[in-house]
Amino acid sequence: MVSKDWHSMDVEEVLQKLKTTRQGLKGEDARKRLEKFGVNELKEKERITPLQILIRQFTSFIVIILLAAVVISALISYFEGSSYIESAAILVIVVINGIFGFVQEYKAEKSIEALKKLTALKARVIRNEKETQIPSRELVPGDIILLETGDKVPADARLIEAAKLQVDESSLTGESTPVKKELCLLDEEIPVAERKNMVFMGTIVTRGRAKAMIIGTGMQTEFGKIAEMVQGVEEKLTPLQIKLKEFGKWLGIVTIGISVAVFLTGILREFLVNGAIETEFGIMMFMAAVSLAVAAIPEGLPAIVTISLALGVQRMVKRHALIRQLPAVETLGCTNVICSDKTGTLTKNEMTVREIYANNKVIEVTGTGYVPEGKFIFDDRDVDVRSIELLLRIGALCNDANFVHNEKWEIFGDPTEGALIVVAAKAGLIKEGLEKKYPRVDEIPFDSERKLMTTIHDKVAYVKGAPDMILDRCTHLYNGGKITGLSERDKKKILEMNRVMAGKALRVLGMAYKEIEDSNEIESDLIFVGLVGMIDPPRDEVVGSIKECEEAGIKTVMITGDHLMTAKAIATQLELLKEEDMVLTGIELDELNDKEFEEIVDGVAIYARVSPEHKVRILDALKRKGHVVAMTGDGVNDAPALKKADIGIAMGVIGTDVSREVSDMVLTDDNFTSIVNAVEEGRGIYSSIKKFVQYTLSSNLGEILVIFMGILLGFPLPLIAIQILWVNLVTDGLPGLALGLDPVELGIMRKPPRSPKERILSKDVMQNILIVGVVMCIGTLFMFQHYGATLGMGLEELGSIAPKAQPVAFTTLVMFQLFNALTYRTRPFRKIMENKWLVGAIISSILLQLMIIYTPLASIFKLVPLDLMDWVKITLMSSTLFIILEVRKKIQRN
Repeated sequence: MVSKDWHSMDVEEVLQKLKTTRQGLKGEDARKRLEKFGVNELKEKERITPLQILIRQFTSFIVIILLAAVVISALISYFEGSSYIESAAILVIVVINGIFGFVQEYKAEKSIEALKKLTALKARVIRNEKETQIPSRELVPGDIILLETGDKVPADARLIEAAKLQVDESSLTGESTPVKKELCLLDEEIPVAERKNMVFMGTIVTRGRAKAMIIGTGMQTEFGKIAEMVQGVEEKLTPLQIKLKEFGKWLGIVTIGISVAVFLTGILREFLVNGAIETEFGIMMFMAAVSLAVAAIPEGLPAIVTISLALGVQRMVKRHALIRQLPAVETLGCTNVICSDKTGTLTKNEMTVREIYANNKVIEVTGTGYVPEGKFIFDDRDVDVRSIELLLRIGALCNDANFVHNEKWEIFGDPTEGALIVVAAKAGLIKEGLEKKYPRVDEIPFDSERKLMTTIHDKVAYVKGAPDMILDRCTHLYNGGKITGLSERDKKKILEMNRVMAGKALRVLGMAYKEIEDSNEIESDLIFVGLVGMIDPPRDEVVGSIKECEEAGIKTVMITGDHLMTAKAIATQLELLKEEDMVLTGIELDELNDKEFEEIVDGVAIYARVSPEHKVRILDALKRKGHVVAMTGDGVNDAPALKKADIGIAMGVIGTDVSREVSDMVLTDDNFTSIVNAVEEGRGIYSSIKKFVQYTLSSNLGEILVIFMGILLGFPLPLIAIQILWVNLVTDGLPGLALGLDPVELGIMRKPPRSPKERILSKDVMQNILIVGVVMCIGTLFMFQHYGATLGMGLEELGSIAPKAQPVAFTTLVMFQLFNALTYRTRPFRKIMENKWLVGAIISSILLQLMIIYTPLASIFKLVPLDLMDWVKITLMSSTLFIILEVRKKIQRN
């Protein structure tokens, strides 16, 4: 629908051309248009295909060498007339390993795609004559959308209504100054940057509000024209993924070095013993060395980490925390301070007007929630609502929220403004009717500095905002229909009433008005009308979450723009405020220099009457003290603080698109408890990845040492190529992946936060890996020797004199690794079924091992059946690893 002349048509002509109305499209019409025009998305650079992922599993240098060795071995066997079934079996295992790797990588890719869909923005749209919210990708030409400060424009659109609208178009035009938008007709040839009656996909509303009709979606937008230039951005790796990738490269080089050493040592020993090297032995040693490299290099490490992160993110979504950036998952585990907004996060964000102070009276308002039913009571008698009509009218008209009845009463917009519409409706003053009688002709939007909002209706201005800010601009008082001068005594009384109401945990707004002759100095010489106090009760579950944070070593800090008394009252109910804790207001904060503030910042639990700029200062002070800080925000002005925080947390319900775009995490229910849940999941994910990495590296070290030390000490080859690859497939693959998916361990929130400097391969972890590798090596070689393998013995001699030696060593190594997997469970035998994947993986691995021992496959793997006593010895030996590691854990805990 891209057209060069939408901006040069009047609104009615555009509506006619798009076959739509100001009341929006009908549902069926919108569905047909979606089929015709497609989804409202920019085409991405083509992602890697499943076939490319599959091919990539067989193109690493080391796998190509192994495949070449297998082919050469098979050809020699063919020409010599001997069986090449072992070569074929190795090829099959390499293919199975490749398929397993493909599944892991493909899942990781799909998880990342799913994450992108979850973070997609939503749009406010009028459909079937009602305001609703839909995913932006479902918008179509002809839709009527509503925009307000902080929204990201979801598609190209022609303005129908605009109030003080300014848009940041830097992402499209490069112009950094916000552009003023207005309803006007423009020349056809005017460039995009000067089309003041249009808004464009990807730009940001920085001020005001608007109603607009969509004229282009997806690739049919101005942004779509330059889509090629904004494509091809590489996926960001998390710090952990980068470290493991680098470690994997280093480990690969070391492993190849050891594999070369194994090959050369084996060849040299064969030459020294027999004086010659047979071709078959040389190929067998080469394949064993290369197989060892293939098995020991953890190429699947990045994919497993991505899957663990992505699956953790999906679990978080179920707990109302949507991660936008994967690195945030790691940072969550280090968080030791949460700076949370009060309204909607610590409280329910279900605003209900409880008290009105007007005409020198405190009037009680009954009723709960958004149902417009209730009474106005003073001295146990109903109040004549006509006496407070002006105050209620100001609240309903100086207001951008909408009140809609679908299956239930719903508020679209700010809940505080919603409460003002509801209380007016309780008095029979319906916003729609008031707007027809007193249409809005202009406005001055709310901002965090003025803390006021003003709307103009013909010759009168209605103002609402923070009581102290309003009083500073008032010169007169409205009392019982009479207007008198506002004395200092009146001001003190109003401020005292504000303090009393705030002390009851009420959020208080002041109401004022002014009859105007011209548009200058609108917000001065106002007439004060009254106060409205609304309750926003604390969330029931937050008290427990704050206690959980304390146990987890996380400090909770409340930050609010509300009155100090309101903040303290809510904090007391939440059991957030301790005797030794300090409370600071924005004014007090301004009086402190950075050094003075830094000295006391650890002792402050509540910040009241603060601005978004104060948030940045609080954040800087905490970070300078070495804290890892999560901070919440919902407005446009919160963006700098959200960006600067270690974890920026935006509100999914009341938050702006801008705050969501710059955040690391979005709360889909705006609930503080969801932050705590996300921290728990973040800790759990990191712990699971750590277990997987430790298990994989320790098991691989065990394999390397068994082969290398066996050859070095003069034993025959303890494991042949096909057995090495089987160990890698059965014990590295299945249990390793299962550990990466381990559920959050019990008591993880009773531990202190992880230091951001902590390495996943810490000294303790490296010691653990070394212990596992050495125990596996000693135990496996002991069983190898116990069953008849001696120094200087050849493989043929081993097969005839000690036929069980290699099968027992092979099975012992497998069992060692399965016991190793069990040790990485926090409580191995308590609630073992918690990780059904690990239980299934261990059972599957044992069944697969039994299959190749007791079926015709045994001849391919060069195995013989084992009896019950063999299994008893194998189990006793392999379980020593479990005992050693559990004893070590016990010693460390004590």
